[in-house]
Amino acid sequence: MFGISEIAILLIVVILLLGAKKLPELARSLGKSARILKSETAAMKADSAPPTATEGPAAPGGPTVITGIVHPAPGDTTRPPAGPSGPSGPDAPRA
Repeated sequence: MFGISEIAILLIVVILLLGAKKLPELARSLGKSARILKSETAAMKADSAPPTATEGPAAPGGPTVITGIVHPAPGDTTRPPAGPSGPSGPDAPRA
């Protein structure tokens, strides 16, 4: 890899190119970028973590199926609402 002499030469070249006044600003921006990267990485790990026992489905290996009455959305005319006496609406049989 790099030895001490190569690193010293690189630092001297960086100081000459950027100037001594720009180095603290560069170091601050690098530190801020590293903190942002670290927090984003932690957030991605938290998002991709498997669900815990309280968050996941009740039965392992499959979704939870809930059975019951499906109510149409307000203004939905594709399905007539089902009542206790059977279907009602324009397509229902007349008595």
